[in-house]
Amino acid sequence: MTAHIRGVHRAGLGIPGLAAILLLGGCGYIGSPLPPLSNVPSRVADLDVAERGSRILVTFTVPEMTTEGQTIKAPLKLDLRIGPPGDDWAGRAKPVTAAIRNKIAHAEIPAAEWTGQQVTIGVRVTGANGKDSAWSYYQNLPIVPPPGKPLSLKSEATARGVHLTWEGPAGNFRIFRRAGDEKDFTMAGAADLLEWTDAKSEFGEHYWYRVQRIVKPDERHEAQSDPSDETAITPRDTFPPAAPTGLNAAAAPASVELSWDRNTEEDLAGYRIYRAVAGGEFEKVAEASQIPAWSDPNVEPGKTYRYAVTAVDRTGNESGRSAVAEATLQ
Repeated sequence: MTAHIRGVHRAGLGIPGLAAILLLGGCGYIGSPLPPLSNVPSRVADLDVAERGSRILVTFTVPEMTTEGQTIKAPLKLDLRIGPPGDDWAGRAKPVTAAIRNKIAHAEIPAAEWTGQQVTIGVRVTGANGKDSAWSYYQNLPIVPPPGKPLSLKSEATARGVHLTWEGPAGNFRIFRRAGDEKDFTMAGAADLLEWTDAKSEFGEHYWYRVQRIVKPDERHEAQSDPSDETAITPRDTFPPAAPTGLNAAAAPASVELSWDRNTEEDLAGYRIYRAVAGGEFEKVAEASQIPAWSDPNVEPGKTYRYAVTAVDRTGNESGRSAVAEATLQ
């Protein structure tokens, strides 16, 4: 290649021609070499902090890439700190140890030292090459006395759903539920009283519940109590439908025609018809469908018949009897 370049020079091709030959010949490229990668870790982007009970909980995702999109080489060091806000925060803040599980860092900081103060929490990471990431976006948090956790949590099956009650100071509450084979609790609702009904619960399913009290020191922050002790329940349907209303009995030439208002229960299975002749006792004479009407052909002229109707759900619970209606055949 060196002899070839000398020949080109003697041929008078000059620098432009030489560059073209080098490019076509695959000997290299013209231009400045690329700068080396800086290998600076990316900053933590999801730092989350919350006061729960007597602890300050911190979580964040540990970065895996550099600012240039390259994989960070292990080991990676975490530099998590807490301290009062202000100038030279990093110099005055205290280091905090964090544990990593499944790429998520977790830390629990005792809150007692900071009660009544505003704290700033931040984190950065250091790569194996000793280079630091930028600090995460700082999280500012006012620390209040630990909110008292709800006590004596109880659950009871009702027709409207599982009803929860608990004791403790008033406030705002979050209710968490775990159902059946679920492994984790998820938020099921919120309340501002010391009770709550789970209208989405189903009879025959097993549930666990716990409640957490929420205190808001300002519009942007909240402190959480420790969760209450759990309560468990498998609600059973022992609740009958409402008694039918609006029963009417009309005499026809060879029958008595009954009609009434339709029941609105979702688990309604049908109705039962009761009849009494003259001054006799009521006896069940029919099982009717969900249609709120029935015809009685087993009647005789000159007799008076009294009727009452009940509603039955799919579990077999029967309501009380409706008001009585009567009809006399001519």
